[in-house]
Amino acid sequence: MVTAPSLRIVYLGTPAFAVPTLRALLASRHEVAALVSQPDKPQGRGHRIVPTATKAVAAQNGIPVWQPERLRQDDFLRQVSALQPDLGVVAAYGKLLPEALLAIPRLGMINVHGSVLPRWRGAAPVHRAVIEGDAETGVTIMRVVKELDAGAMFVIGRRPIGPDETSVEVERALADLGAVLAVQTVDALAEGRAIETPQPEQGITYAAKLSKTESAVAWTEPAGRIHNLVRGLQPWPLVAARLADNRVLVHRSALTGEISSAAPGTVVRADGDHLEIAAGDGGIVRILELQPEGRRVMRARDFLASRRIAPGTAIAPA
Repeated sequence: MVTAPSLRIVYLGTPAFAVPTLRALLASRHEVAALVSQPDKPQGRGHRIVPTATKAVAAQNGIPVWQPERLRQDDFLRQVSALQPDLGVVAAYGKLLPEALLAIPRLGMINVHGSVLPRWRGAAPVHRAVIEGDAETGVTIMRVVKELDAGAMFVIGRRPIGPDETSVEVERALADLGAVLAVQTVDALAEGRAIETPQPEQGITYAAKLSKTESAVAWTEPAGRIHNLVRGLQPWPLVAARLADNRVLVHRSALTGEISSAAPGTVVRADGDHLEIAAGDGGIVRILELQPEGRRVMRARDFLASRRIAPGTAIAPA
């Protein structure tokens, strides 16, 4: 009986998106020799230092964790070389990898990327797909090269984006899909049967990192565009608005499918579960969940229960 070959892996990943692939590799026949994560950062109002999502998993499994400030540090590169890794696996590490690091594993490095390449190369592929109203997205397992997300592809998995799904929900699903595809690719590389396909030269788009300035949505935009921004700017920075002297963050919305003659950016209805705003194309955006500044997330009904908002009230960016 021939024993299936296993690989010694150095894993590079930081946030929750990278956790399913790390868990899947730990459960596979391959060895995760070390985790490379970005440094822990302060979170919340108390600015408490919180371990990265992948660091917590690695600690539970006795995996060494390295969190260098700079990937070009000689001491760090020597540490990685001393592992003699066969392969590097990357999932949302958060920084470009220098060539000196890419050259260390004998089989190079592969990346779990949250889009169907070459669409949405870059930092925020899931968010940009939702914001632009894409009907489909997916995961590409690709080779890491010097140019941003330009490497050859091993496998693509696709899934639809529901019309009301948020980027948080889509990203969670893609993380699970990516874990399955990553282990399949690592198995194929170990057995010498992996096939790499160059990316198409047509259809390249770039997913810029989200900016806080994107919160200030113009309510004169079409209703569908506003709804997509609410879905895509999650969990940060969220769509912000000023309504009846309240600065609110919009967490969930829906399209009513109705047409209004009200002025764009004004309240059409504000009673019961209905907090509805006229958009620039005559469409109506219904706000389902929102968060007044300094308070918890609440349903529209609870928000309206403590304040009277008359139809025609203007809503503005905040």
